[in-house]
Amino acid sequence: MKTIKYLTLAVLLLWLMTGCRKEKAFLDAKTDQQLFVPSSLADLANMMHDERAFNMADPALGQVGCDDQYTTKTVLDGLSSNIDRNAYTWAKMVYDPGQDVPDWSLKYTQVYYCNTVLEFLAKMTVQDAQAAQAREIKGDALFFRGKAFYDLLNIFSLPYAPVTAASTPGIPIRLNADINIRSVRSSVKDGYAQAITDLVEAAGLLPVSSAYKTQPSQPAAYGMLARIYLTMGEHQKAYEAADKALSLYSTLTDYSTLRPGTRAISTAYLNEDIFHSVIAVTSLTSINSVAIADTLLYRSYADNDLRKTAFFVIRNNSPYFRGTYDPKRQPYTGLATDELLLTRAECSARLGNTAAAMKDLNTLLATRWKPGTFVDFSASSPEDALMQVLKERRKELLFRGLRWADLRRLNQDARTAVTPARVLNGTRFELMPGDLRYAWPIPDIEITYSGIPQNPR
Repeated sequence: MKTIKYLTLAVLLLWLMTGCRKEKAFLDAKTDQQLFVPSSLADLANMMHDERAFNMADPALGQVGCDDQYTTKTVLDGLSSNIDRNAYTWAKMVYDPGQDVPDWSLKYTQVYYCNTVLEFLAKMTVQDAQAAQAREIKGDALFFRGKAFYDLLNIFSLPYAPVTAASTPGIPIRLNADINIRSVRSSVKDGYAQAITDLVEAAGLLPVSSAYKTQPSQPAAYGMLARIYLTMGEHQKAYEAADKALSLYSTLTDYSTLRPGTRAISTAYLNEDIFHSVIAVTSLTSINSVAIADTLLYRSYADNDLRKTAFFVIRNNSPYFRGTYDPKRQPYTGLATDELLLTRAECSARLGNTAAAMKDLNTLLATRWKPGTFVDFSASSPEDALMQVLKERRKELLFRGLRWADLRRLNQDARTAVTPARVLNGTRFELMPGDLRYAWPIPDIEITYSGIPQNPR
């Protein structure tokens, strides 16, 4: 296959810039250190279908830092990862000097893949017979790039607030595969705008359904837009995006049909799973006996609520989460019908439509309770409906990589603010609403290389 020498240098520079692991480089190096260069639509499609790069690399810091899980000092002291240990208590210094930070490096590797594919596509002459494939590949690249930007913003910038978004430092928005262009931090406002632009365009290019749940589709693109708009507090837009996604795919899984295993809710993808992705696993995010689920949350499930047994297994008198939608037992972070129904329900309540909010909530819950036991919930007002929806969102979407974003947005409203806390050997650690530690530190290798400002903590 055709090769060009400069791509070898490009990858080396990318490693320096992002701290990317060498075994996860852009493409596999040959023994002569020449790199494969895409030369056909099939090559580009293969790049976009790399599940290890795109579906197994979602951020872990938010999951470690949220209030879904707890652990003990003994467990923390035994961890091999200083990142997990420090992130658990929201320490000022989270990483070791020069340490690779996968939440940053893996996401910017995705951006690099996507920019490379988009640039090759722009230079290719596409025959009419290949036009549909080319459109889908472009849609894939825009979807993954938009999702990567959002994931990075959710971890490495402060929460979106309309009044300050234009002046709050965001992340580098890289739209070019040329890694010689030095990174600069855009504003939070510009970062969210770019993620939305990418996903809106992707929605117009992607098919209604994909051959595999690990590949994007129109419902997935609209689902990501709904997630982003909800994060921004754009409730009308979030409602519309969730509604579009649900108009294309609205299947739910009846939990009474499930037979959960030790560490997963099913041995196969659930039919409500629209787009499948998982966290890049760390010591505290693996579905095992390390992290204890929030015991107060566990007790909030009714006895007839099947989630109480589907999501949790009791070990040593404590509840451990096993409800991941990933058959390989990694923490699921994808897009599913349950999230979309809860997003649409929340937005309906915030927009004053109590009946619509409760209809979506009851549609979901009817599939979560023992057959013949569920009685529709009711609400006396939009405010009542909102609180019920948020309670069920908390109970439905735990260990999904979503709680960190929810804490960041809900803490901007005194009615829904929460202060996560840890207690270790009598010492209490808290993360107050509005705390600067809701933005994790940027890796020091990126600071050194590009000179961008660090997040204060």
